[in-house]
Amino acid sequence: GMAGVGMNVMHDGNHGSFSNKEWINRLMGSSIYILAGNVYNWKVQHNVLHHTYTNVHGHDEDLDAGRILRFTKNADWKWYHKFQHYYSILLYGLLTINWAITTDFLQMKRYMKRKLSYGKMPTKIENWSKLVISKLVYICVWIVIPILILDLAWWKILIGFLVMHYTAGLILSVVFQLAHVMDEAEMPIPDKDGNLKNTWAIHQLKTTVNFGAKSRIVNWFTGGLNHQVEHHIFPNISHIHYNKIAKIVKETAKEFNLPYNEYKTTRKAIIAHFKFLREMGMRPNIQA
Repeated sequence: GMAGVGMNVMHDGNHGSFSNKEWINRLMGSSIYILAGNVYNWKVQHNVLHHTYTNVHGHDEDLDAGRILRFTKNADWKWYHKFQHYYSILLYGLLTINWAITTDFLQMKRYMKRKLSYGKMPTKIENWSKLVISKLVYICVWIVIPILILDLAWWKILIGFLVMHYTAGLILSVVFQLAHVMDEAEMPIPDKDGNLKNTWAIHQLKTTVNFGAKSRIVNWFTGGLNHQVEHHIFPNISHIHYNKIAKIVKETAKEFNLPYNEYKTTRKAIIAHFKFLREMGMRPNIQA
């Protein structure tokens, strides 16, 4: 449920594609607060950095897994990366709990210092107040109130809370990885002047991957994020239209001899992702 709200409601809301009424988009986008996230941070990381510099190491923070995982050959290699296709799945589940505890605070400090914003730049007081208050409310709603009103031991509630987060984090992480951390998805390096060789639209085609696009269940469950190609080209269009748009995008890509990366099933995409992780875990000088 937590992942479903994030992919189907919050994501469209913060892209301005849930409704043609701005107040509804803001309301739906604000559902991120019940997921332990923050609207300002999410819009900067996702709308500004990820959608502008898709798969560009050092700019697209969705590729940044610290030193523990290596998603691109542009990242430093460590000896333990040769095991990452085994242990990565254990770490994927920590995504949302990491938002709740550390990531939001570190991101806000970093983004405010760089004066990054999607739209009007909020004041420091406004941003930090929202962050702190929303975290306190979050803790009260999900932990304090249940402990006070439910006839359950506190540790059982805490375990349920952690299981909820781990499940949501695992789902959200896997959906992202299948869309970008794949062998077919390019991870370009800017030139010495900081420019990328392709135009924005071509760059999006070359750095995104669809999976299970014909499955109604996958379309529904992921909020259309399995149509990652269409989402990156038309981020401000509701995901309910991606299935119809896909045919046009695919034909246009073929017309201009451009890639249209897709896996017919989610299962095949998952297998391909872990094969790619294994490849990225090899020593750089022996990679195929």
